[in-house]
Amino acid sequence: MTRAIQVVKNGGWLALLAIFAPSLALAQEVAPALSSGDTAWMLTSTALVLFMTIPGLSLFYAGMVRAKNVLSVMMQCFAITGLITVLWVLYGYSLAFDTAGMTKEAINLATFVGGLDKVFLSGVAREGLTGTIPETVFVTFQMTFAIITPALIVGAFAERMKFSAMLVFMAIWFTIVYAPICHMVWSGDGALMWDWGVLDFAGGTVVHINAGLAGFIACLMIGKRRGYPTTAMPPHNLNFTIIGASMLWVGWFGFNAGSALASNASAGMAMLVTQIATAAAALAWMFAEWMTHGKPSVLGIASGAVAGLVAITPASGTAGPMGALLIGAASGVICFLAATKMKRALGYDDSLDVFGVHAIGGIIGAILTGLCADVSLGGAGLAEGMTIGSQLWIQAKGVMFTLAYTGILSFVILKVIDVVMGLRVTDEQETEGLDLALHDERGYNL
Repeated sequence: MTRAIQVVKNGGWLALLAIFAPSLALAQEVAPALSSGDTAWMLTSTALVLFMTIPGLSLFYAGMVRAKNVLSVMMQCFAITGLITVLWVLYGYSLAFDTAGMTKEAINLATFVGGLDKVFLSGVAREGLTGTIPETVFVTFQMTFAIITPALIVGAFAERMKFSAMLVFMAIWFTIVYAPICHMVWSGDGALMWDWGVLDFAGGTVVHINAGLAGFIACLMIGKRRGYPTTAMPPHNLNFTIIGASMLWVGWFGFNAGSALASNASAGMAMLVTQIATAAAALAWMFAEWMTHGKPSVLGIASGAVAGLVAITPASGTAGPMGALLIGAASGVICFLAATKMKRALGYDDSLDVFGVHAIGGIIGAILTGLCADVSLGGAGLAEGMTIGSQLWIQAKGVMFTLAYTGILSFVILKVIDVVMGLRVTDEQETEGLDLALHDERGYNL
């Protein structure tokens, strides 16, 4: 500074500029600035992800249940949207993304869950930024992920769970399962799976394995629907289902490409590989079903598309086009086998194949992310010093941890709720249908 003062005294303004120019340039580089382009894309992506739940997932599930339960499924998805929105604002965002106390590769409480510095969205200012977008947009974008994850679980126990028990379960599960897993994967240096190097661009572990296994535990604990599997329980309106699946397909571009948090090359590739994997999976499921059952079905091709969307989710930021083809084809065939042959062999009643599509598809995508991220397969490349083998092990470790954490805690939550208030509706209510029994309304008044 003494040198600068002397320069000014000597009239050397240009020399002074030369002294400070590098520092000013560095400050300009480091200081975050709002990007209107990135913000516009993230506003769009946020709307697309919310659109995936209401009406996309609501219609997809509603079409697959019997006519007497169509409103109950829609009601559950709609109520979850409201419930999780409020909980996210009160404390969920803080538990998921508060980074206070986090230190890279140091194990403490902040490694597993965020603190309470952001409860009631404290400190989330109108002008605050996350990267190049307003933090308010980031809060809302991540809120839509928190909404759709528990809503996915609904399909596993459709047609037989109490509405009151469902709300209690979702509130607790969101608090002690979803928010910590989200934190461990996405909150940055010092978070458990982030420090491991787990690649999960848009939610293979956080959303799909998490929800799929919780749904599996729930359907086992609640028990089979009355008459399953001897009584035919065909979908009552496949028009709803194919429309819902189409909405999910379109909305998923916000889910995957939006996870770049910017309008950039990463978002562009995420959009491309999402389209490729979904198309490949839809065709793979269709042909597998055609060869096995003699005819391709509308439900099959719609389910295949969702399986591809699920599987490409963790890899969408790192895979290339050929990797997307591999992930899509693998998920289409394997999820078909899981939702048909494996389900029949094990005898569980996962009403709408949440486990077979989301958990299995999520596992396939999470593991293959480690393979398809490598540049030799057209991917974005692995971290320095990382081999395909070591990345595959890290991916597998992330999958196993998520399965163990989610499985144990989901079981405990459901067990406590069952003891306190009961999980399942009465036989009479189930026979009558949940629309009338729980909501005093009919989906169809003919």
